[in-house]
Amino acid sequence: MKIQNIMTTNVASCSPDTNLAAAAGLLWDYDCGWLPVADGEGKVIGVVTDRDLCMAVATKNRLASEIPVREVMTGAVHACHPNDDVKSAIKTMRNEKVLRLPVVNDEGRLQGVISMNDIMIQTESGKSGLSCEEVLNARNVIGEHLFPRKGAEEQPARRSARA
Repeated sequence: MKIQNIMTTNVASCSPDTNLAAAAGLLWDYDCGWLPVADGEGKVIGVVTDRDLCMAVATKNRLASEIPVREVMTGAVHACHPNDDVKSAIKTMRNEKVLRLPVVNDEGRLQGVISMNDIMIQTESGKSGLSCEEVLNARNVIGEHLFPRKGAEEQPARRSARA
């Protein structure tokens, strides 16, 4: 299956000069947790996540409206093309430990986005060409913590909400 068959095309993006308050507004309006950052020509030059915004506001001691996206965006862009196969996208996601990839044309201009969720939905319906095991394994690798959790074995078991 090709990326273009399942990618989202109604994608918000921002510029490096967009402030974090405006970026948060886009995240809210588009119901997403990630924005591609594009230059004046529409070329993707980075990404910014809802976590990036939260951590910046919590640690920079400045208002969100005073912090430009360029200060918190990730400049390394891992992208795919509309004609790429979904299998290559999930391989990139797994290797780079990202849940979303911008879909760009040959000039690097934003065309859409493909997410792990998009792939999971297509896999569940049998259309992605991937097995559920392949997708689950990739998702688990992406979600691994960078640092071992301290005291995980010492934490009490969580009680059910019904208890």
